[in-house]
Amino acid sequence: MSQSKLKLTITRADVVSSYCVEMTDHHCNYCCVYEPTVEAAMKYAEAWFAEADKREEASKIHGKAVLAMQKIDKEAGILTGNYDGLD
Repeated sequence: MSQSKLKLTITRADVVSSYCVEMTDHHCNYCCVYEPTVEAAMKYAEAWFAEADKREEASKIHGKAVLAMQKIDKEAGILTGNYDGLD
């Protein structure tokens, strides 16, 4: 997948001596953190973007697990109406 759709915005935050770092990766995952320096913000962003594909794979695995649990709950008669039984 192309990494040309990465988005990074670093702005001075209202919080004392910090920078707001907003990021969106090529899977459309979003993250916002606050870092004390621009250098720390760039380091965090670099690490976060590097983990994009791993994060997406984990999200897919989680989604499949939830669907599997719902199927098991439905077969057991636990699901009723809009209640998913995962509380």
